[in-house]
Amino acid sequence: MKLLLDGMLGRLAKWLRLLGYDTAYFPDLDDNELVRLARAQGRVLLTRDRELTRRRGLNSLLVEGDELEEQIQQVISELNLETERPFSRCPVCNTPLQEIEKPSVKGRVPPYVFRTKEHFSLCPECDRIYWRGTHWANMRQEMARIRSGLSTKDPKIKKAEAAPTPPDTAGMGAPLC
Repeated sequence: MKLLLDGMLGRLAKWLRLLGYDTAYFPDLDDNELVRLARAQGRVLLTRDRELTRRRGLNSLLVEGDELEEQIQQVISELNLETERPFSRCPVCNTPLQEIEKPSVKGRVPPYVFRTKEHFSLCPECDRIYWRGTHWANMRQEMARIRSGLSTKDPKIKKAEAAPTPPDTAGMGAPLC
């Protein structure tokens, strides 16, 4: 499922990308441009604007929660999103990440990271490099906690612990430009 988020949902857009969902986010588009883009690309528009959800011919979801965790849980539950491939998309630009050979990141990542990590991913669009560092572990724990909360509310939604571990090539670390 392809998603488009309005300008009020930037943090949610980043997290949906981290969870592996194709999530377009253009904070400067006005309502008419968002509607046109959602229709043209077959995306579900996620918005906090009740009036926007009333547009004809628009597949949309009114995001009601104020807290990020509530928003993630609502989106996954109401859109019946299946577990995607976490850490498979760039959280900055939404492009699918590609595996990159370790020798090609030498000098582009901190020396300690180069010595201690074996698997790296590259965003071919914005040229950021990702690896499984402490940020990755912390985000994975947060995702498990959010999904765990979902499973207690809706038995159809799987817990993160039951989801397959993403391959090492879809790692996440601190991005370097």
